[in-house]
Amino acid sequence: MDPGAPDPHLKPARLLAVVELGGYPNLEPLYTRLGYAVSTVQVGRTALAALKTLHPAVVVAEFNYQRDFRDRTSSLESLLATLQRTPGTRVLVFYEPADAAAFEQLRARFPGIDVLARPVTEAAVEAWLRSAVAAHRVDP
Repeated sequence: MDPGAPDPHLKPARLLAVVELGGYPNLEPLYTRLGYAVSTVQVGRTALAALKTLHPAVVVAEFNYQRDFRDRTSSLESLLATLQRTPGTRVLVFYEPADAAAFEQLRARFPGIDVLARPVTEAAVEAWLRSAVAAHRVDP
């Protein structure tokens, strides 16, 4: 068996994909091929509600810097704050290199997340997922 692939005898783990803007390949077929039960949402508030019912093993989200927010940099902050209550959940965040300074401020507050700079490729996400499975036994 492929060491980065999930154990086919286990119940599929949940993966929550938060796709607010997109601009990268549709990764849902990859997630499914790797054995995850995938739920995709397009709005941060919907993602917060989904966390309560899905209890995902993995969350893949986007950092969309919103300069017009007065008290935070993006809707991702609320999601990450909620995820602090589930320390076993692996988190991957996509970000724009042009927003790196704002993103690093956010990342300093939530240090346990993994990141990929855009442009996002399926190969990079697959490598991360396989690494997450192998290193932390996220069993999809």
